[in-house]
Amino acid sequence: MIFLVRHGEAAAGWGDHPDPGLSDLGKKQADAVAVALEDLGAKAAISSPMLRCRETALPFEQRMGLVAKVAPEISEIDTPADVGDRVAWLRTLMAGEWKGGSHDFQGWRQAMLDFVTGLPDDTVVFSHFVAINALVGMIESDPRVVVFRPGHCSVTQLSRTPTALRVAEYGSESATRVL
Repeated sequence: MIFLVRHGEAAAGWGDHPDPGLSDLGKKQADAVAVALEDLGAKAAISSPMLRCRETALPFEQRMGLVAKVAPEISEIDTPADVGDRVAWLRTLMAGEWKGGSHDFQGWRQAMLDFVTGLPDDTVVFSHFVAINALVGMIESDPRVVVFRPGHCSVTQLSRTPTALRVAEYGSESATRVL
């Protein structure tokens, strides 16, 4: 099993701060998911370099006596250089499909899937809303940018077939707003 965990609630919205840490609620969510991950048998961790993911991973790291490897391969989607308003761009992106937009993210999605496929079983991946959607969309051949709405600290479980990963269970969903 590979466990995809969306970071806890951030202290600032993604349109307000480039790299916020966790809010007080987000820290409580991170504590709770650490217990749940141990109960699920998670043994290793990889984290996006973004502060909200690092802070979400911390209780699991402490609980398990390990340090998560920081991996830019599972970080938040990059904003293209020609985009002036990230919030408006994300709003448009998230309402559509991966193909046909003004930017090609197929390479990013495939590289992330290849990276996650190469992880050992029982690894937790602390990542982001769009990145988790990109992964499950690739796995399930779903062209939509938003396949589901993983809540903060939700756990999506991936299992292995002889040839690929498959979504064994989607994490809990929330009403994430695109500001």
